[in-house]
Amino acid sequence: MDLGKIFYNTRSYTPIPFVILVLVFAEPTVQSLIIGGAVVLLGALIRAWSVSHAGRTTRSTADYAAPELTTSGPYSFTRNPIYIGNVTIYMGIGIMSMAWFPWLQLAGLVFFSIQYHYIIRGEEGFLEKQFGEPYQKFLENVPRVIPRFTPYNPDGGKGDWGMAFKSERRSLQAYLLTSLIIVAIYILR
Repeated sequence: MDLGKIFYNTRSYTPIPFVILVLVFAEPTVQSLIIGGAVVLLGALIRAWSVSHAGRTTRSTADYAAPELTTSGPYSFTRNPIYIGNVTIYMGIGIMSMAWFPWLQLAGLVFFSIQYHYIIRGEEGFLEKQFGEPYQKFLENVPRVIPRFTPYNPDGGKGDWGMAFKSERRSLQAYLLTSLIIVAIYILR
């Protein structure tokens, strides 16, 4: 059983139980809405910046896909910025809700870290076969998750922000809707 492939193919659905728990047990405060909202915004910007450089292939759900090796923008600091953005968003939503704080957020962090660990391992195998030596050099110079301080590819271009926001439209709508529901819970309590 290939956990990386299973998690990769279901990664759009695995946050649903977390979001349901966040909404059902939400106890937001003004402070949690502000801090959590800022964290969600940071995560969404990291995701959009990543997609602006990697392109729409990041939306693939059926199989690992990469028509080219992306080493620019956030990929110049870490090999997996989209997943960092995702976890940041999930934690921000958890903070906004204050549901079972901090236990639900810690459980989410552990679950998503395990999920992305397996996804990343699968992607790395695919990318190594797909790109060979250039990918090996990238592996040697850019950390898996914890960003480096200086860019590996400082002349990597600006990315396509218009395409990124168009590609991320559904995701942004989901974050916004979830955030608005948490705000409504605060107002109606």
